[in-house]
Amino acid sequence: MSITDTPVENGVNTEALLGARAHLSEAPDLAQFTWRATCNWENGTHTTTKIESFDGLGTQHTHKTSDTYSADHPECFASEDLGITPTEYLLIGLASCLTAGIASVSQHRDIQLNSVTSTVEGKMNVLGVLGGDPDVRNGFTDITVNFNIDADASDDDIAAVVAQSQKRSAVYDALTNPTAITVNVG
Repeated sequence: MSITDTPVENGVNTEALLGARAHLSEAPDLAQFTWRATCNWENGTHTTTKIESFDGLGTQHTHKTSDTYSADHPECFASEDLGITPTEYLLIGLASCLTAGIASVSQHRDIQLNSVTSTVEGKMNVLGVLGGDPDVRNGFTDITVNFNIDADASDDDIAAVVAQSQKRSAVYDALTNPTAITVNVG
């Protein structure tokens, strides 16, 4: 519930989103999407990954722009540091998904956002990745997301928006629930 009576404009077309939800609920086969990334090894631990297209709504789509992302490991891991680490990309995905969700939910709930900043930190013992201790897991041991939200809403309404964003976040879901991963060679 908004504290102000002025129209809310967070830049999210909730009418279109709700229309898509209704349409896809009636045609669930069209709701199956496949996202893809194509990664090439460059040298050492440096890779570049290109994002161009995805499948959904029964057809293939091409993004308006194709983006290429460099990933590497830092110099303290005896690498060249030619890009951020793959684990940092995971944090980007989580921050972006939750923050976009906050904008969408706020728009739907008539809450005007003035600013949203999310800071995501993941803790990791790198002895697992380096093979230094077989009892240490390779991934994050915990991830913390902190939001600083300035909005025309009460603290309770903002907390409810964040909770709904978390509930609907695909990246949050992928990180907090088991996801089947199949690795093929050839």
